[in-house]
Amino acid sequence: MVSGQDLRSVHMNTKSTRGFTIGSLAEQAGVSIDTIRYYERMGLLPAPQRRASGYREYDASALERVRFIRRAKDLTFSLAEVCDLLNLSADGEHGVQGVRQRASERLAEINRLIHNMEAVRDHLSRLIEACPGHGLPDCCPILSDLRGSESGEASPSSYSNAADAAHPGIRSCCADSPRLERNKA
Repeated sequence: MVSGQDLRSVHMNTKSTRGFTIGSLAEQAGVSIDTIRYYERMGLLPAPQRRASGYREYDASALERVRFIRRAKDLTFSLAEVCDLLNLSADGEHGVQGVRQRASERLAEINRLIHNMEAVRDHLSRLIEACPGHGLPDCCPILSDLRGSESGEASPSSYSNAADAAHPGIRSCCADSPRLERNKA
C-alpha cells in the first residue's frame, strides 16, 4: 500500500514532468496569471502546448523566460527592450555586446531620471521651507509655484537655489514668516 506521503511525491513528480499550469507558472515566476497571458499576446512568451483537457501546459523554459522578463522589468527595461534582450540572448556571436549596450543605455536613462528627480526634490524642499504653513492661500509659495510664475511655467530643470526666486511676491506676502526670515541669513 502507498502512503499519503508517497502519493504526494508521485503527484509532484508527475506534475513536474508534465509541465506547469498557467497558475503554477505564474506563482513560481512571481507574476499574475494575467501577466502570463499578456506576455503571450505580446509575443514575449510562445504559445504553450495544450493538454487534452484544453489547459495550457508550460515547460521549464517558459518559467525561465518569464523570470527573465520579470527581472528585466525590475531593472526598468520596457517590454520592447525586453523583447530585444531576449533576441540578443539567443545571439551567440554579438548578443553579449548588444545586451551590454542596451544595459548601458538603460543606466544612462536611469541616471537622467535620478538627476531630474533630485531637482524636483530640491525644489519641493525649498518650497516647503519657504512656506509658513499659515496665512492666505495667495501667500503660499507652494500654491504659487503650482499656479506657475508670472514669467511662465516653472519647471524642475529651471529651478534656482532660492524657492522665492521664481516668485518674487512670496517674500513680501509672507514677510512675517519665521521660516522665510531664517532663509534670509
